[in-house]
Amino acid sequence: MSSNHVVPLKVYFTVFFSLLALTFITVQVAFVDLGVFNTVAAIGIACIKASLVVLYFMHVRYGTRLVWVIVAAAAVWFIILIGLTMGDYGSRAWLMLPGS
Repeated sequence: MSSNHVVPLKVYFTVFFSLLALTFITVQVAFVDLGVFNTVAAIGIACIKASLVVLYFMHVRYGTRLVWVIVAAAAVWFIILIGLTMGDYGSRAWLMLPGS
């Protein structure tokens, strides 16, 4: 079963210019002092950009339900890994190492 979905060039150009605009916004936000929200803003914009790439350039938007399930499982796994990493990183300050 093959689903050949033809995507108009207008969609690709719109996504491309959206990615350029979001990259420009990312650079501008980097020069604004938002405190701890600098990282939140950068990761939020990066998630939006990654979503656009996955949906349009990887053709997930026009994929079958199985493709959506696989992408959702990958996203859940990624969130688990980020959560474990942040948990480990956040707990390192609790360790009292000798000589520090």
